Amino acid sequence: MNRTLGVCYYPEHWPEDRWETDAAQMVANGLTWVRIGEFAWSLMEPTPDAFDWGWLDRAIDVLGKAGLKIVLGTPTATPPRWMIDKHPDMLAVDANNQTRKFGSRRHYDFSHLGYREEAKRIARLMAERYGKNPYIAAWQIDNEYDCHDTTLSYSDAARTGFQDWLAQRYQSTDALNRAWGNVFWSMQYDTFDQIALPNLTVTEPNHPHVLAFRRYSSDQVVAFNKAQVDVIRPHTDAPLIHNYMGRITTFDHWKVGADLDIASWDSYPIGFLSDRIEGTAKEKQTYLRQGHPDNQAFHHDLYRAIGRGRMWVMEQQPGPVNWAPYNPAPLPGMARLWAWEAFAHGAETVCYFRWRQAPFAQEQMHAALLRPDAEPAPALAEAAKVAHELAQMPEVGTAQSPVALVFDYESAWAWDVQPQGADFDMFRLAFAAYRGLRRAGLNVDIIHPETADLSAYKLVLAPGLMTISDPFRAALAAFDGIALIGPRTDTKTTELAIPTSLGPDLPNADVSVIMSESLPPSDAIKLQNGGKFRHWFEHLSGTGDVYLSTKSGQPAIMGSGSLRYLAGWPDDDTFDQIIGNLCDTLDIPTFDLPKGLRIRDTETHRFVFNYAAKARKWGDVIIPAAGVHWEEI
Repeated sequence: MNRTLGVCYYPEHWPEDRWETDAAQMVANGLTWVRIGEFAWSLMEPTPDAFDWGWLDRAIDVLGKAGLKIVLGTPTATPPRWMIDKHPDMLAVDANNQTRKFGSRRHYDFSHLGYREEAKRIARLMAERYGKNPYIAAWQIDNEYDCHDTTLSYSDAARTGFQDWLAQRYQSTDALNRAWGNVFWSMQYDTFDQIALPNLTVTEPNHPHVLAFRRYSSDQVVAFNKAQVDVIRPHTDAPLIHNYMGRITTFDHWKVGADLDIASWDSYPIGFLSDRIEGTAKEKQTYLRQGHPDNQAFHHDLYRAIGRGRMWVMEQQPGPVNWAPYNPAPLPGMARLWAWEAFAHGAETVCYFRWRQAPFAQEQMHAALLRPDAEPAPALAEAAKVAHELAQMPEVGTAQSPVALVFDYESAWAWDVQPQGADFDMFRLAFAAYRGLRRAGLNVDIIHPETADLSAYKLVLAPGLMTISDPFRAALAAFDGIALIGPRTDTKTTELAIPTSLGPDLPNADVSVIMSESLPPSDAIKLQNGGKFRHWFEHLSGTGDVYLSTKSGQPAIMGSGSLRYLAGWPDDDTFDQIIGNLCDTLDIPTFDLPKGLRIRDTETHRFVFNYAAKARKWGDVIIPAAGVHWEEI
């Protein structure tokens, strides 16, 4: 698969006589793909059932004839104003029962079946018109599910949908009451229509009630996406894509991805650093203009897995964004580094957002490849350089990783529902483990929680899984490497109850968690090797071997054979020690990387990325700040 660059473009924002100039300039700078259409419903259908396709026909023709491949987006993230008049109850409702208004975007409720039919209708009409168009080479379904916290809605549509979902799942209220433990606090229900949504309760609602609502809400995203997929597929052979976001766990991306051909994501490294990634003030200052050195890599690996090997970056940050608390400009060279890092992790295409900075509306402060006056912005030259380098670089493939990390969305919901500590977060825990692997210079595959074959790996990490699935349990039993399970793994049932035979239920390893404690930032559990657990610690019991102890003599890592249970949340230095020791045991080569350097191996080349704000040395090579180096292996 050839690696290519693209850009997001909004022909409806510019005079029509500018389109040919823009298209020619895109091609001249080495861009192959252009994404259009995802926010233009009001122009496609200005009034109900009255369509104006002419402008879109002409835009597709101009872009295609210039030599660009087109990703056509369905416009369902921005329904037009008349849609609200037609379906006034389609707007989502927040947890405080406030209806969210028209006037920006993503103003719909996934549970509203009337709007779902409208979304199917516009997607079908677009597919009928453009499905065989030779210039349409891919389709994007909707845009950024859950952006602006839009997965969960507490509307009447969600309430009735949830009640029906519960009736199908549990079949009887007696079964539901038993599963949820509703005997506690006299919470039993007699009929499903008595069950409200789990918001505005006096104190916290029952945890399995909330978890069920999270599962239901995720299923609505899956169903909404699939409804459009099902009406587009009969009309096109082009791949279907959705552009996911960074650090979004409110719906099951694995299930959405199962209905699509490619997983893409929208990469905004500097915006995410201040908006979505925890870190000390010093860390955030160190990487202020580069982004966290592991955040982009984590999402590349995650979405490559969700896309079953096919991954794009649909939106790549080119300069300051408009939506983070603070929006500094990238270091010169970062727009190039981010693209090359994506390609090293298996991306087929990287599209910059956007072609020209809009001089109006909400995103007018969001930088692009062109300034608002159509003059080149700094990132344009970097994109052109990447395009030139791609033309000179042979295909490098994606190397087999020695290490796998399990990532599970249902577990993220479970610990959101019942954190048992103010700073416990499933993504944060998984990301801490991933960062340790990256600091050791390792390639990492992120795998599905029901993966049934681990034979490709030497080391597997499974932090924070609410339950271990039967397929994954069988895979662990057959695994001949080392699996580091935990913390907080397989200690609850699927209904978020404590099993009476205490977990984790590890094959051939006698380990039980008999008590859990969360730790404030001021405290830590000290370990015998000088390390520390922060945030979380579990007291273990059993006859398993002890591989690491606390200062007070309690087991910190315990297990048998290939399975070891980690009883706490290591700080970064401790994760480094644990991972280093496991890799030594398994003869997995690691690296002592200078601060800010990260590596990624492909089938033929090793890529070295310098996230530091100053030059770093790699062997005999000096890599400048924001520099990229590659060498054959």
